[in-house]
Amino acid sequence: MDKVSEILLLKSIVKELVEKIKKTDFLTYFKKLSIVSIQDNSVSFWVISSFAKDNISFKFYNEIKAIVTSQYPNIQFIDFQVDANIDNPSNHKVIDCFKEYKDLTTKKKKEDFEDSNSSEWTEIKTINDKYNFDNFIVGPSNQLPFSACEAVSRKPWASYNPLYIYWNVWLGKTHLLQATGNQIKSKFKDKKIIYTTADRFANDYVTNVKKRTLEKMKEKYRSIDVLVIDDVQFLSGKEQTQQELYNIFNILYESNKQIILSWDRAPRELTELEPRLRSRFEWWIIVDISEPDFETRLAILQEKARAREFIIPQEVAEFIAYNAGSNIRELEWILNQIIAEYELHNTPPTIENVAQRLNKLAITNSLLWTTKKHKMSIKSYDELIDIVSEHFAINKKDLLWEDRRKENMIPRQVAMYLLKNYMNYTLERIWNIFSWRNHSAVLYSCRKLELILKKNQNLFYEINVLRDKLGI
Repeated sequence: MDKVSEILLLKSIVKELVEKIKKTDFLTYFKKLSIVSIQDNSVSFWVISSFAKDNISFKFYNEIKAIVTSQYPNIQFIDFQVDANIDNPSNHKVIDCFKEYKDLTTKKKKEDFEDSNSSEWTEIKTINDKYNFDNFIVGPSNQLPFSACEAVSRKPWASYNPLYIYWNVWLGKTHLLQATGNQIKSKFKDKKIIYTTADRFANDYVTNVKKRTLEKMKEKYRSIDVLVIDDVQFLSGKEQTQQELYNIFNILYESNKQIILSWDRAPRELTELEPRLRSRFEWWIIVDISEPDFETRLAILQEKARAREFIIPQEVAEFIAYNAGSNIRELEWILNQIIAEYELHNTPPTIENVAQRLNKLAITNSLLWTTKKHKMSIKSYDELIDIVSEHFAINKKDLLWEDRRKENMIPRQVAMYLLKNYMNYTLERIWNIFSWRNHSAVLYSCRKLELILKKNQNLFYEINVLRDKLGI
């Protein structure tokens, strides 16, 4: 690829990112961009700092890769490196992202002004076809919002209308909302749907006010059958936009049109909204999503690996699901790192290799699931159960049986903790040994013990004594 082609690729990346991501994200992370090298199937980019590198890799890896591969299908891998001299004026292969942003937004405003006489309906093309119900992982944390959205997609306007969903960021809300839109589009092809973000809605409002075409905007929104607005919290402080949204809600609701909103808080906590808008939200159908539990995180990770046609060992997947944070974007980022390590450096996805990567990224759950190798004198879990039972002077059957008597709970938690942390047993294997309800109960038991150990020095001593007995 020659210099001209490199610059054109960089410009196309910047152009698409400006259109797809939030202004604050773009201006925070993208200051300068350059291409380091291009090999047969990979591209390396220069960025201005480690801060930019980490955040771009974490938040926008998939978007940038998609842009690159759309122009160069042979490119399979991309990565980012820090260039301390990227600001050097003599480097003509560097794109000034701030300048590009200004030029692109100025051009867009001009085009919008020239197109101000057009009032025809055009569907907003922001629903991504890759999001559907089939690849959305359902667990206890998101069962209710999933069921509500699925019901809406089967019979819009009839039930769960309006629907208000609130949750923290990066827990799968965009996937679920867009999957709902896609399902409605496939079943009701004649219906008009708008999926947008609060930021886009606010920009649409401001642009039409400036152009004195607000009535055309109102007509566009009044003519639709389904309105989905994501991240409504970004309307905070925009009183006039809130007023317009309130009016649109009333018209759509009275016309029996489907409305779905997402927020990061419950309606009663929306203190920065107009009281009547907040009051209106409070009598909607409200569902919330909590952080995914271990099993759901594990299933999400495995589904994303399957979609990438990458085989990840079960014990490695469990290790990641246990140690990573609860948001889905973080799981996806970790998977991207592992795949890149394997494809670029032939580094196999083992627990040891993944642990090193997680430590470098500083996003682990304190790596409580230890990866240290021990020379063990015991050969099986039966020996460990026997020694733990003898040490705490309880019956082996009581140790294995699930009950809530305190005299049995601590020894049982200790046995699970030792099996997982020092014999490297998977949660599924421990679950089978103790015949418990599910993996989550085992994980909860181990985590509870870890919290107790931070405060109870006597128990910490007991475990060290047991480790000596077990030779681990």
